[in-house]
Amino acid sequence: MMLPTHVLVGLALATPVAMNASATGGADLATPILLGAILGSVFPDLDVFADHRRTLHYPTIYPLCAVPSVALAVFVSTPVTVGLAAGIVAAALHCRMDRYGGSREFRPWERKSDRGVYDHVGGRWLRAKRWTRYDGSPRDLLVAGVAGIVPLTLLDGPVHTIALGALTVAVAYTAFRRPISRVADGVADAIRRAVTRVGDGFERR
Repeated sequence: MMLPTHVLVGLALATPVAMNASATGGADLATPILLGAILGSVFPDLDVFADHRRTLHYPTIYPLCAVPSVALAVFVSTPVTVGLAAGIVAAALHCRMDRYGGSREFRPWERKSDRGVYDHVGGRWLRAKRWTRYDGSPRDLLVAGVAGIVPLTLLDGPVHTIALGALTVAVAYTAFRRPISRVADGVADAIRRAVTRVGDGFERR
């Protein structure tokens, strides 16, 4: 699924927790919970610059780490513990969600690969289930829109702005997802041709 969807789903789960913390006298914990959810939702996809859905995606390890981190946050509630717990839970959710989307390939609608997310514990790729056909698909946008209702309705301030920005990016990405792949191909071809011409020029010398 696309990154904005992960952020909005993470916020949808964290918002009630943050509001409950504020209502029970833990107002200083609400912001770390929401910030942790945002960062945890984003973190796994930083491996897009490495081996995507493998380097920073841990669909088994994150959930296992989430249990003690949440327990610690419940019994020792500090900004650090609740923020860390929210981040780990969001990262775990991100990695599990990726399996239910399309494969990790650049054009997942072509279905040339079934690699959804890598399971380091099992030492294998988990098959993409394609409940949402690919990142940026209309169904992916639907998930983002439904998840966005919670933070956009219940929150204000900077986090509301982040949620609105995420939904805006989701709409734009969905609209241009397929054209982006064609433009990227054109750019890659142009770079290859330029490199070839430079190489031919050196050979003639």
